[in-house]
Amino acid sequence: MINQPLTPQQIQQYHQDGYLIVRGFLSAEEVEKLYHTAIEDSAISKHAINVNDSTGKRSKLSLWYKPGDDVYGLLTRSRQLVESVDKLLDNPDSARSVATVCHFHSKLMQKEPHVGGAWEWHQDYGYWYKNEFLLPDQMMSVMVAITDATVENGCLQVIKGSHKMGRVEHGFAGEQVGASQRYVDLALKTMEHLFVELKAGDVLFFHSNILHRSEANLSDKPRWSMISCYNRQSNIGYNDSASSSSSITPIDVVPNEALLTWDAAGLLEEGADFLSKEADVSLK
Repeated sequence: MINQPLTPQQIQQYHQDGYLIVRGFLSAEEVEKLYHTAIEDSAISKHAINVNDSTGKRSKLSLWYKPGDDVYGLLTRSRQLVESVDKLLDNPDSARSVATVCHFHSKLMQKEPHVGGAWEWHQDYGYWYKNEFLLPDQMMSVMVAITDATVENGCLQVIKGSHKMGRVEHGFAGEQVGASQRYVDLALKTMEHLFVELKAGDVLFFHSNILHRSEANLSDKPRWSMISCYNRQSNIGYNDSASSSSSITPIDVVPNEALLTWDAAGLLEEGADFLSKEADVSLK
């Protein structure tokens, strides 16, 4: 894992563009441990939820609220990642501190070759608004590429700077919740549309209000990623009963080397607090 703080230029870029890519955030050894754990993890498979796109293609995700001492939790709780999130999250108080960074939830996204479906244009805060979080600038997502993400296998796409639009109305598009197509079209006329290609081990930080989507995976290669979502402790989700304790509980930060040096494997079902298969995925 890299061991250097974000630069002022990187922080400025995040606030200007709504996203930031950090190349080579994880070492090859860390990526290999994360990947092999993920593909062999029975808890991940057991709690995977299928989400169909408008054409019937299917993506799988496994979502949990409480980060533990498994490999995913050690990554989510690593000092480098939490300190980076802390520098990017808005906080009007001068007493900014990693002690106010909380874990909302994490999910393992599994987009398999030829069958992995698309995700509609949406904002994460388009979902989280329903949980009655009031401050989108105090929420963000961090995507860790477990495999390479390319145009061919359905990498993430973003509309650069679209987080400055604020929240856009969302409604159902098949089994997914997507942003108002009218506002997406206007954003695409006004702002730059980019494909975010990542190498395994790269990390993407993105604002809760940036418009993003992904195409189906039509390639021969899988696209697996882990996305951890963070929140400031003071930003209470007033309608967030499923994860209220997690989203306002400061993270127990661990050393960067814990991912490799601690004896950790896959998720333990007890304590992880998985999103159930019967739950409304639109509330993710």
